[in-house]
Amino acid sequence: MKIINLSDEPSIFQQYMKEIRSVDIQKDSLRFRRNLERMGELMAYEISKTLNYRPSKVKTPLGVADSLKIDEEIVISTILRAGIPFHNGFLNVFDFAENAFVSAYRKYKDALKFDIYIEYIASPKLDDKTLIITDPMLATGGSMDLAYEALLTKGQPGKVIFATIISSQPAIDYMMKKYPDDITLWTAAIDPGLNEHSYIVPGLGDAGDLAYGEKL
Repeated sequence: MKIINLSDEPSIFQQYMKEIRSVDIQKDSLRFRRNLERMGELMAYEISKTLNYRPSKVKTPLGVADSLKIDEEIVISTILRAGIPFHNGFLNVFDFAENAFVSAYRKYKDALKFDIYIEYIASPKLDDKTLIITDPMLATGGSMDLAYEALLTKGQPGKVIFATIISSQPAIDYMMKKYPDDITLWTAAIDPGLNEHSYIVPGLGDAGDLAYGEKL
């Protein structure tokens, strides 16, 4: 698996990262959601540089101009619910893309131990398409792993991209062992570890709760 970390070079992405991590700024759920969306837009733009294009022509009021058009069928997928704003950022850039949605949730055995379950999936046919799976937090890698396996029931993509904002080092290690070289994982930060509840440290907390309010 190839890892691309956007924090390797300074950019406005780091400003947005600071804001979504800040215990003061992240209290504004509207701003938190919008920052996730903007980070999705920026990451989608960077990913767009790696895609295949074909020559195209476009008619203007004064003539015909040479242009380029993406030569891949793109499907953007996300994991409900925290992934929605990040997903929307990708969709703002790849506005022609198809979309897929997967729900994954933690079912706790006790205060600390849990299993991850997939409850819902809605996806177009994926055969030979470019599948981008977006999820802002890659904590253990379990949700991304199960979402990908669930999506494979809808066909075999030609290219697979995992996109996240903050990853833990344990999740990176897990994904590197699990997946082949032809999958690329994009992230914007790699944090050192997890706490006893498998939340990323220092991370930012619960992205879903920060975006949409605390759940029961």
